[in-house]
Formats: sequence, C-alpha cells, structure tokens
Amino acid sequence: MTKRIQAKYKINRRLGVNLWGRAKSPVNKRDYGPGQHGKRRKKPTDYGIQLMAKQRLKGYYGNVSERHFRRLYAEAARRRGDTSENLVELLERRLDAVVYRMKLAPTPFAARQLVSHGHVRVNAKKVDISSYQLKDGDQIELSTKARSMALVLEAAQSTERDIPEYIEIDHGAMKGKFIRAPKLSDVPYPVQMEPHLVVEFYSR
Repeated sequence: MTKRIQAKYKINRRLGVNLWGRAKSPVNKRDYGPGQHGKRRKKPTDYGIQLMAKQRLKGYYGNVSERHFRRLYAEAARRRGDTSENLVELLERRLDAVVYRMKLAPTPFAARQLVSHGHVRVNAKKVDISSYQLKDGDQIELSTKARSMALVLEAAQSTERDIPEYIEIDHGAMKGKFIRAPKLSDVPYPVQMEPHLVVEFYSR
C-alpha cells in the first residue's frame, strides 16, 4: 500500500467525515480526529467553518494542491453566473474526476494515477494530465492494458457508487462520454459540500 493511499484515510480522520462514502473508512468506527487530542470539540469560528468546507472539497478530489485549487476559484469567479456552481463545474470537468465518476477507478487517487501513467484516452488521444478540463461530448476510454487491470475491473463492479446522469459509460468496452457539466445538485457527493463557504473563504 502506498503512502498516498494510506493518506486518504488520514484526510477522513482529520475532517471527521467519510469523504468518499467508503465502507473501509476509519471514520465509520471513530468519528473524531487522530491523535491524543482528537476527541476534543471546539466551537468553530466562521473562518474555521469556511476552511473546513474548503478542505472537504479539496480533499474529495484527491487532495488537489492549494495552488491549483485557488486557480480554479479564480477562473470560477471570472465566469458569469454563480461562483460556487462554476467551481463545482470546473472540478467535475477534471479528467481524473470523470474517470472516478465512470467507476474506472476505486478512488480519486487511483483515477489520478491511471491518468498520469498514460492509461486514459480523450477523443482517441492519450492525455496524462489529471487536471485536463473536459468539454461537453468528449469521449473517454482506457488503454488496452488498463482494461484488464484488477483495480479497474473491481471498481467497475463496485456497488458503492452510482454513475451520475451527466456521464455515460460502457464498462464492457471501458469507454464513455462526458455529456455535460453538472449543477451542484447533480453531483453525488457522499457528504454535504458547501462551495459557497469556499467562495466566502477566498473572498475574505
């Protein structure tokens, strides 16, 4: 098991939620933070609430870097419409996020690894940048080698998650399509996400 895979459960413990809705999450048994002071409960400040909302959203998408997350926020704020909805749309357009949504990988971390190792094709061209922004109608498929990987096959058969309606996938051919950008209400988050608090955090 890699350090990165172990780290995802540390994120769960730190945030106190089962971020990806997985049965293996230690939060299912211990819903408090790690360490000897983990059970202490402090009344959070407004800043603390906003920070926690940001950490949840960042963590859910494979713990993306602060620099990248801030850049996505800036792009969301620049666009017309609701900034929080724009932010969720940009996160859901990430290639690794869509590979995860298609159930071609068990976690966002595994999806990112599939992409970075060159196992994913977009419109028949290899793309190894996990943050690549997909367009409506883009076709996504796995390489011939990846289609037989145990990790991919197990993810495809998993009953932990459902495929959202803004994505199509044929697990027999291991290919699918990003139909459209979702609204916040369309995204199947296992826990409540509050992107409006993230906007407030960066607007301080």
